[in-house]
Amino acid sequence: MANRVKQIHEFGQSIWLDFIDRKIMNTGELQKLIDEDGVRGITSNPAIFEKAISSSSDYDEDIKKLAKDAKSNEDIFYGLAVSDIQRAADLFKPVYEEEVRGADGYVSLEVSPFLALDAEGTIKQARELWKAVDRENVMIKIPGTEPGLSAIQTAISEGININVTLLFGLDRYEAVTDAYISGLEARAAAGQPIDGIASVASFFLSRIDVMVDPILDEKGLPELKAQVAIASARKAYEIYKRVFSSERFAKLKEKGAKPQRLLWASTSSKNPAIPDTKYVEELIGPDTVDTIPMETLVAFRDHGVAESRLENDLDKATSVLDQLKTAGINIDEITQKLEDEGIDKFNKPYEKLLAAIETQKKSLQTA
Repeated sequence: MANRVKQIHEFGQSIWLDFIDRKIMNTGELQKLIDEDGVRGITSNPAIFEKAISSSSDYDEDIKKLAKDAKSNEDIFYGLAVSDIQRAADLFKPVYEEEVRGADGYVSLEVSPFLALDAEGTIKQARELWKAVDRENVMIKIPGTEPGLSAIQTAISEGININVTLLFGLDRYEAVTDAYISGLEARAAAGQPIDGIASVASFFLSRIDVMVDPILDEKGLPELKAQVAIASARKAYEIYKRVFSSERFAKLKEKGAKPQRLLWASTSSKNPAIPDTKYVEELIGPDTVDTIPMETLVAFRDHGVAESRLENDLDKATSVLDQLKTAGINIDEITQKLEDEGIDKFNKPYEKLLAAIETQKKSLQTA
C-alpha cells in the first residue's frame, strides 16, 4: 500500500516535520522520513530543543567545549542549535534542489522568544543566525507579533528567508503578507534579486479550538466545537489566494518572486474527542505546508486519508465565524490572547532550556 503521508504531496501540500534532535539524524531516521514518508522540511522551536538537550547526552561534549569558551547559556544554546540546523539543512539539500529549485527542503530556526515584542532585537538576531547557519535552505522564525512585522519586512528586504510563526488571527495574517510583499518591493527597488527568497506564514490551529470550544458550550453552540480553527484556516487561504493573485504581487512575480505559502502549525489534536489526524486531513490543499509532530505523522501514516479538502465548505467556514460574532464571541480578542499566551508558552521552555544548559554545564565541569 502507498505511504499515506507521501500521498499528501500529490495534492500540492508539503509535509514538514515539527521536531528535531541529534538522535533522528544519527540513526538515519530523518533520512528515512525523507525517503519513505516524503517529509520535505523541518521546523523547530525552543520547546523542541529543550526536550532534545535536557533528555539526551548527545549534546554534552559540545556543551563542555562551548562552556570552556566562557559563552553565555544562550550563546551555548545557539551554538548547539546552529550545528543541528546546519546538519539538517544538508540532509534536506537534495529536496531543496529538486523539481522547482527552492520549493521545499527548508529547515527553520527561531530567534529568541524573549525578543517577540522587540523589533530591533529580532532583526539583529535574525541577521546573526542567518549568517551563522550559512545555508540557503534555512528559514529564520520570527513571531508575527505587531512589532515583528517591521522585522519581517526588513529581513525579507535583506534576502533572509523567514518563517513567520505564532499567527492566530486573519487580520494579523493579512498584515504579514503585506510585510512580506513590502520587503520584496524594497529589495527589488534596491536592484537586488528576489527570485531566491522563500517565506511561510505559520497559522496555528488546535490552540484556537482549545480556547474557543469551552466558550461555545457556554453560549449554547456546542455544534461549532472543533470547527473554528478549520474555518479560520480556510478563510486565511482565501486571503492568500487574493493577495498573491493581485496586480501588486504580479509585478514581483515577473521578477521571480514566490508567494509566501501558508503553513498549518499546532496540528496535533489537544482534545481526545477530536480525531488525531483532523488538523491534517481537513486542510490538505495546493501550495500549502503542514508541519506535524512525530506522533501525528505516525498516526496519519497508519490511518490518515489524503484528499484535497482545504477549499471544501467555504460557505460553512464563513457561517461559523459569523455565528461567533452573532453570539458575541470576539474572535479578535481571542486570537490576541492566544498570541500573548503563545509568547509565554515559548518563553517558559526557553527559560527551562537555559537552566538545563546551566545544570549540565556545572555537572560536566565537576565530572
